[in-house]
Amino acid sequence: MKGGKSTGAQKKSDAKLAVKKGKTAKDPNKPKRPASAFFVFMEEFRDQFKAENPHNKSVAAVSKAGGVKWKAMSTSEKAPYVAKADKRKAEYEKTMVAYNKKQASGGKDEDDDSDKSKSEVNNEEDSDEEDDD
Repeated sequence: MKGGKSTGAQKKSDAKLAVKKGKTAKDPNKPKRPASAFFVFMEEFRDQFKAENPHNKSVAAVSKAGGVKWKAMSTSEKAPYVAKADKRKAEYEKTMVAYNKKQASGGKDEDDDSDKSKSEVNNEEDSDEEDDD
């Protein structure tokens, strides 16, 4: 009678596993989301912090110092970073519209009929012509 009670628990766990489908594949051509104003600020701050503290190799220290400085900044000091982030977001939205149109139309351009490059296709056509002679 070893393990007699666990069969009911095993059936429940099997049912839970059957429901779980897994992740869908990511499209490598999908545009990446733009950085927020804080991350635009951190791009600049990292360089500045490394110049002031060349001996410090800790990523956590850079991040913590950046967070402290960001919180201490006024809205007017943050404005240039917010403007850059808004500009990046507008560009992202344009590229997403184009990406979504491309996905709706079937995901391929008219020229991309195969995985072969144009030179490979041209080489095949040339060799076919030579064989006909």
